[in-house]
Amino acid sequence: MKIVLATGNSGKVREIKEILSDYDVIAYTDLIEPKEIIEDGNSYQANAIIKSEAIYKIIDDKNIMVISDDSGISVDELGGEPNIYSARYAREGASDRENLELLIANLKKAGVTSSKAHYSACISITTDSGTFTTHGWMHGRVINDIRGNNGFGYDPCFIPDGFDKTLGELKKSTKKELSHRYKALTLAKKLIQILKKD
Repeated sequence: MKIVLATGNSGKVREIKEILSDYDVIAYTDLIEPKEIIEDGNSYQANAIIKSEAIYKIIDDKNIMVISDDSGISVDELGGEPNIYSARYAREGASDRENLELLIANLKKAGVTSSKAHYSACISITTDSGTFTTHGWMHGRVINDIRGNNGFGYDPCFIPDGFDKTLGELKKSTKKELSHRYKALTLAKKLIQILKKD
């Protein structure tokens, strides 16, 4: 069974393909033109489900499994922002750099050099059998500085608990083990095995 990823984010595609390397995984844009999907849910889970179900319906093939991810970061000192708006924090269609720079600017505006924060991820799997979700989290703190070129999104300002380097500075293998998405996908792999047998 082919696994289709309901995302056009190259960083997420690369990361998910690495974690699900035992499977035939492709981005949905390899099959159809990019689609604008309105993510108007009020949680990571709701938005992940919207994406996986929309792409599954458009492709309309019972022999595929569509996986979507909705994830983001919540910063305590900013009242939990940007949360589900992480990918469009600066504006709709914002780049990773724009979102990162706004987060750092808002930390400085709040007069803090660092804050407790956590990443959340929800993986939604849609098949002919229905839609199922898994979740993962990574806790740490954000700093009002950009350090390192690894990773993507807010990684250059996020320091995981137990470390003194940002995800942008840590080795890819270390980040993978800590990753909220990796944790959610590890659970998703178990679901995929069960769903493939149905």
